[in-house]
Amino acid sequence: MYNYCTLFNSNYVTRGLAMYESLKKHSEKFHLYIFAFDDTSYDLLNRLRLDYVTVISLEEFEDDALLAIKDSRSIGEYCWTCTPSTIKYCIEKYDLPSCTYLDADIYFYSNPAVLIEEMGDDSVLITEHKYTPECDFSDISGKYCVQFMTFKNDINGNTVLNWWREACIDWCYARHEDGKFGDQKYLDDWTERFHGVHVLVHPGGGVAPWNIQSYDLASKNFDLIFYHFQNFDFLENNRVSMGPCKIGEENIQRLYVPYIKHLQDISQQLKKIDNINDYNGIVKKRSFHWKDGLRYIKRKLTGTYNVYSLKKLIG
Repeated sequence: MYNYCTLFNSNYVTRGLAMYESLKKHSEKFHLYIFAFDDTSYDLLNRLRLDYVTVISLEEFEDDALLAIKDSRSIGEYCWTCTPSTIKYCIEKYDLPSCTYLDADIYFYSNPAVLIEEMGDDSVLITEHKYTPECDFSDISGKYCVQFMTFKNDINGNTVLNWWREACIDWCYARHEDGKFGDQKYLDDWTERFHGVHVLVHPGGGVAPWNIQSYDLASKNFDLIFYHFQNFDFLENNRVSMGPCKIGEENIQRLYVPYIKHLQDISQQLKKIDNINDYNGIVKKRSFHWKDGLRYIKRKLTGTYNVYSLKKLIG
C-alpha cells in the first residue's frame, strides 16, 4: 500500500481530481489523503465519495501553531506553510509507515511506485528541478521542487519532517529573502544537513515546463512517470496559459491538449453536482501595466507566449 497526500482549495479542484484519476488509473494499491483548504471543496469532495480517498477539513487538521500564523500569510503562502504539516498529520493520525506528498497539478502517466521504491533504505525522497539554461529559476526557487516527496515514519524521516514544519511555520512567504523562498529553498542543503535523504534519479519523475526542453517524450525508451503542470491557468474568455517557458508544439499536443480535455470533462461532471462555483480557478485579468506590451513582444519572439484559445486547442 502506498500512501499519498495532497492539498488544494476550490480553485484547484479540477486539477486535483485529474491528478487523483491519473493516479488511480496507474496504481494498484494506494490511498490518497486530500486536505480541502476551504469549505466549498470539502463539501464537494465528500459528495463525490471517491475510492481510496480520505478527505480532511481544515477544522480537523489545523493546530494552534498553524492558526497562530495563518492571518500573516496569503492563501498561497499558507498552503506552502502547511505542506510539511499535512504529511506529518497523515503519518501520525493514521499511523502510516510512510507518506508521499503530491502537488495537485501533477499528472501521472505510469505507476509512481517505482519512484518511491528507488529510495531503498533511505528515509526521505526529494526531486530536483533539473532546470534547463533557458528556464533556470534556481536562484529563487532552489535546486529541489516540492512536488513529489516521500517521508518514512522513522527517526531520520521524522527528524527532517519536524525540522521542515518548524521552519515553514517560522517563515514561509512568496518572496526571496535571506536565501529562503516559500517552503522550497529549505530543501537545498538537506543532503548535507540530514541523514537518509535520497535525490530521485529516475528521469521520468519531475518532468515540468522548466526542463521539458531537455527530454524527448516521443522516444520509446523514455518512461514518463509524471508531468508537473505548474503555471497552467484557465483565463477569462475561454483561454488558457501554460506559463513562461518554451514548451513546444509537439509537447503541447502530447501533454497539454489531453490534460485540458480531462480537466474540461471533470468540470462538466462537476456542473451536474454544483453549477454555481468555479472549480477551475479562472484567473481574472488584472489592470494593464505599461510593461505588459514589452513582455508580450519578448515572449512572442522567444516562443514563450503560451496563451491559447480553448477553441483552437481542443475544438
